Amino acid sequence: MTHDAPAYGLWTLVVLNSLVFIVFALSFGKPRTPRDWRCFGAFSGFIVALFAEMYGFPLTIYLLSGWLQARYPGVDLLSHDAGHLWWTLFGVKGDPHSSPLHTLSYTFIGGGFLLLSSAWNVLYQAQREHRLATSGTYAHVRHPQYVAFIAVMFGFLLQWPTLLTLTMFPVLVGMYVHLAHAEERETRREFGAEYDRYAARVPAWFPRLGSPTGADRPTSG
Repeated sequence: MTHDAPAYGLWTLVVLNSLVFIVFALSFGKPRTPRDWRCFGAFSGFIVALFAEMYGFPLTIYLLSGWLQARYPGVDLLSHDAGHLWWTLFGVKGDPHSSPLHTLSYTFIGGGFLLLSSAWNVLYQAQREHRLATSGTYAHVRHPQYVAFIAVMFGFLLQWPTLLTLTMFPVLVGMYVHLAHAEERETRREFGAEYDRYAARVPAWFPRLGSPTGADRPTSG
């Protein structure tokens, strides 16, 4: 691989790309509570770390440069294509942007944002009417917004893995699980047996294929 133009040190792109995705997530997620802002802040940190290595300074490439250069002596490690580490590690030729893995990453990213938007619309309407959300994505999983954030981050990891984001990902997943449990405790205190019935029917994270939906299902975030 060769590079004619600089692939890194493009800090304007770091800022612009980070702002685009953070504002995009903000417009879809619309955090309101301190818990919502913690969730959104953690996601924003992941996005900034990702684009800082994608266009700013390739920390992962730098730390692994000795091993990568020995294993892939013909690869230009400072090219943008080499930053798609799955592509490089698997020794695949061609443009990584047209690979099935890249397409899959866009599916997770786009699907995650769509899920985030859909979940927020249902939740916001329920909050305005001081009732439990019972339709849409909340009829299939109890925590669609957290599932959405995880899907977006996973999509980016398929596209551009770094040591920092690979380390952050399980930590953030654990944080979202912790926040989900806290929300469930609060919702159970408020709605009691109604929430218990809902939780017994609707899984927390992965929808049941072909599972029936009901019209009286409550929600948490």
